[in-house]
Amino acid sequence: MTYVDGFVFVVKKSKLKAYKKMASEAGKIWKKYGALEYLECVGDDMKSVEEWKGLAFPKMTKAKAGEVVLFSFIVYKSRKHRDKVNAKVMKDPVVNDPKNKDKPMPFEINKMAYGGFKTVVEERN
Repeated sequence: MTYVDGFVFVVKKSKLKAYKKMASEAGKIWKKYGALEYLECVGDDMKSVEEWKGLAFPKMTKAKAGEVVLFSFIVYKSRKHRDKVNAKVMKDPVVNDPKNKDKPMPFEINKMAYGGFKTVVEERN
C-alpha cells in the first residue's frame, strides 16, 4: 500500500499564480527524487452537505473572502520511501538556494494542516 503526505491550506486569489509556479517547481523536485505522484488541487465545490453535519473546507480553514482552499498530496511507495525522498529533496540545490531562504510563501502558512497517511484502501484502474 502507498503512503501519502496530505496538505490543506489557504491561498489568496491574488497569489494563486505565484503559488502555482512555486508548486510546479516543487512537484518536479519531488518527482525527480522518486515521488510517485504530486498533485495540487484548488477548491471548486466547497459547499457543506447539511445532512453530513460536517465542515466544508473553507469553514475548517477559516478562509476569508478573496482566498481559495487548496488540497495537495504527494504519493510514495511507503513511509520508508517517503522519508528517503524527503531527505533527498531537503538536500536539493534549488531547495537550499540562499535566494529562497527569506522568500515569502505565497500561501497562508498559519492556515495549513499537514499529515502523513497510511493507505487503507487503494482502488485503481
